[in-house]
Amino acid sequence: MAGVVTKGLGGRSAPAARFRDATGEAPWVRYTLITIAVVFLALFLFIPLASVFYEALRKGVQTYFDALVEPDAVAAIQLTLLVAAIAVPLNVVFGVSAAWAIAKFDFRGKNLLITLIDLPFSVSPVISGLVYVLLFGAQGWLGPWLQAHDIKIMFAVPGIVLATIFVTFPFVARELIPLMQAQGSEEEEAAIVLGASGWQTFRRITLPNIRWGLLYGVILCNARAMGEFGAVSVVSGHIRGLTNTMPLHVEILYNEYNFAAAFAVASLLTLLALVTLGIKTLVEYRARGEHAEDGNFAPENPAAGKLQGQAS
Repeated sequence: MAGVVTKGLGGRSAPAARFRDATGEAPWVRYTLITIAVVFLALFLFIPLASVFYEALRKGVQTYFDALVEPDAVAAIQLTLLVAAIAVPLNVVFGVSAAWAIAKFDFRGKNLLITLIDLPFSVSPVISGLVYVLLFGAQGWLGPWLQAHDIKIMFAVPGIVLATIFVTFPFVARELIPLMQAQGSEEEEAAIVLGASGWQTFRRITLPNIRWGLLYGVILCNARAMGEFGAVSVVSGHIRGLTNTMPLHVEILYNEYNFAAAFAVASLLTLLALVTLGIKTLVEYRARGEHAEDGNFAPENPAAGKLQGQAS
């Protein structure tokens, strides 16, 4: 009969068994893939991380902390934090502005702007540093004018900041552009119709909608700013205690065979990376939770609901 479902082994219906076989994988396939992933992570992530901390602490805790409080190490740590503190906010301003312009407006040169934003991803950091040397170095295009006016960019903090900004400015923009494009401009248009100003629309509508993507981009930008080596190495001049960031200081210590101090500073960079990873995971968890709540309790007119708080 056409309506009869044949039974397979174990009492399961034949169509259901065929469906599971077609969409599932054999246990040995799953276990093989998991084993490969775990072995790969162990070889290229966990073991190198463990070796960094082992080498840093091998000569004792006192030696470890002595390497971190040494004047050149303190200067490198301070310079790294200073450069990140300057580069990240500037990249936030650029990223939000670029994402707003690309996602909300149509204009000539839009595709060119998107291409330029991706440029640091395709150019070697060493090449980007060399570009600044050719522009602002003593023999560069602007070098004689800068020397005449006693303005020092290369082999000083401004050059390091410029190189860091160049290699990190795509992160915030690239996180926000697809997010803002997916959200569209309906809420902003509704807010303007309801009488909101441009600043009120940005603060009450746009910024809350992009805050998790913005924070995620800031985390990635900060991580790259603190760990950048290639571009900073070209423009810094390697002046010990003045223009060496933490990655450059690690290189100098390692080349001097001061392995304990080199791994101590490297472990501090590793700790900063792990903290960044933890914050990134927390942001992703909070964002997923909030999106789930928004999906279950989405208001009929989000713009009107957000502007009611401003009106009250």
